[in-house]
Amino acid sequence: MPDRDKTGPRGAGPGTGRGLGPCGAGLGRGFGRGYGRFRYSEPLELTKEQKKKILEGELKALEEEIQEIKGRLRELE
Repeated sequence: MPDRDKTGPRGAGPGTGRGLGPCGAGLGRGFGRGYGRFRYSEPLELTKEQKKKILEGELKALEEEIQEIKGRLRELE
């Protein structure tokens, strides 16, 4: 979980990510426990603060990845 705040990847909530949450019951193929009961839902509208938090998390992850790549490059020199 990013920042260990139980928001899941990109703030999508707990149980998202590697298919291990409640929706991962279908062996990671997107088959959850809904069994077709919920055919349509309104799109989730995020507040500016939520959008900002998501983007900051993505930026932090990219910066960490850049640092990791730079370290691997230094090892190869």
